[in-house]
Amino acid sequence: MDTDPQVNPGSTEVGDGEEIRDLDETQKIADTTDPTEIKSLEDVKRKMHFTGTVTKITLAGAVVDIGLEVPGVVHISQLQTEPVNRVEDVVQVGQKVDVWVRRVFPKKNRLELTMIEPLALEWREIQKGMVVKGKVTRLEKFGAFIDIGAERPGLVHISEMAHDYIKSPSEVVKEGDEVEVQVLSVNRHKKQIKLSMKALEEPPVKVAREVQQPKAEEVEKEEPVPTAMEIALREAMERSQSRGEHIENPSKNKRRATADDIERILARTLQNRGRK
Repeated sequence: MDTDPQVNPGSTEVGDGEEIRDLDETQKIADTTDPTEIKSLEDVKRKMHFTGTVTKITLAGAVVDIGLEVPGVVHISQLQTEPVNRVEDVVQVGQKVDVWVRRVFPKKNRLELTMIEPLALEWREIQKGMVVKGKVTRLEKFGAFIDIGAERPGLVHISEMAHDYIKSPSEVVKEGDEVEVQVLSVNRHKKQIKLSMKALEEPPVKVAREVQQPKAEEVEKEEPVPTAMEIALREAMERSQSRGEHIENPSKNKRRATADDIERILARTLQNRGRK
């Protein structure tokens, strides 16, 4: 078995001014790029998918030809998710394999590959406010777990599923549904992702109830409620007129005569009510 010293994909040391095309340069997955259009390492991006042929096996890993001027190397730790004791237990020379770009060093003509499909979203790629699509994987009383392509699913709390009150998450989604969510927060240390569905929906418009105001005409038509004294006076005046009584009203002492007449009529009215 050949032990080519060039196969050292685990090393991250680079020379002065060396460019490492890593996550910061490739925030989006490169699967959308056609590999047949790649002519040099300058065009290669992280997470780009290739189908290659194993050309050599070493103690450290395997060399894979993906059709470029420089072959890629797959470290033994990147052959599969389970631990590997010997490279030949996983791949053989001449075997066709699917690989993804881990790192690329254009100035050093070095290309690191992996046979483990990378995550669609890594922790440092997940940012607050970003909108992603995912699949409902599990429902709980407190919310729904959504697979957005990260290491762990995110949680949409029941309070973030709809603007209106809901009793159970099953009223909104079911397992297997494809949904669009917005990232509320991400905790890389605890590996927790909080998501929201209602953040992408327009809040319901609350219609204010109009208070019915009386029209000005109606206000003018309303008559003041007479007092008890005014009612008694009206009754007394009506009775006096029906009996043919005449209220003297001398012009010389108009105010006093009128007041005396009113007092006399009121006294008589009250006396008659008392008898009843």
